[in-house]
Amino acid sequence: MANPSTVNQAPTIQISIINSSTVIADTDVPPVVTALQQQVTNDFGPVWGVNAELNIVPTGTQPPPGTWWLTILDDSDQAGALGYHDLTPDGLPIGKVFAATDLKYGSSWSVTASHELLEMLGDPNINLSVLVQTDNQSAGTLYAYEVCDACEDDSFGYKVGSVLLSDFVYPAWFESFRAEGSTQFDQMKNITKPLELIKGGYIGVFNISAGSGWTQVTAAKRPTETTYRGNVGSRRERRAIQRSQWVHSRPHKEIMERTRQYEQRIHRIEALRKAA
Repeated sequence: MANPSTVNQAPTIQISIINSSTVIADTDVPPVVTALQQQVTNDFGPVWGVNAELNIVPTGTQPPPGTWWLTILDDSDQAGALGYHDLTPDGLPIGKVFAATDLKYGSSWSVTASHELLEMLGDPNINLSVLVQTDNQSAGTLYAYEVCDACEDDSFGYKVGSVLLSDFVYPAWFESFRAEGSTQFDQMKNITKPLELIKGGYIGVFNISAGSGWTQVTAAKRPTETTYRGNVGSRRERRAIQRSQWVHSRPHKEIMERTRQYEQRIHRIEALRKAA
């Protein structure tokens, strides 16, 4: 007979944290990973029914086979240069944190890391959605199963220790039958009703009768700004492209060599600027 304590327990997902950014020092990563682990174990996991163990991949070493990746990069240009794509070499989920882009827009890279990690755990294949149907059985809207987009703004985040992390929605946020104020809709209780978008929030939607593909709806109810469109290789961009066009990442050894070459180019550019 099965041990009751192990029944219905989700398997523990192994996630490799890889820092290839030139703007985030390796020493900056462990405190954030410690906070992320606590968030997954104490806050996110019990609500969403997932378990994950996060491990930092030391510089110059290979991520263990069979692990999912959370990679810290500068921006989408670096992602392309290093060969980080849509899936790991094993064909497993990969998330990207664009730290230099965060710095450019005044956002916290630790919040982005939290955002990407939780959404990868909530919808690893970027193919889940919720249908909200009208009385017309041939009409309705699909909402992307993204757990941080609705409340992603740094101002709604929370700290574990000294590390700022992203707020995230609960399953009830996707349940349109819920009455306003009837239950908890997000971790920090910033949201009061299903499908609500708060300041800075957005969500991908697909109008099944319009045939216009995935578009973004924002809390501000105005056309999507550049910051919401998503970097090339981000989850938002991947959701909008055909899965047949997804590509595996290059072997990690090749990525490390490309990292070295990329850093050399950055240093040469900086030296030329100083000499000008």
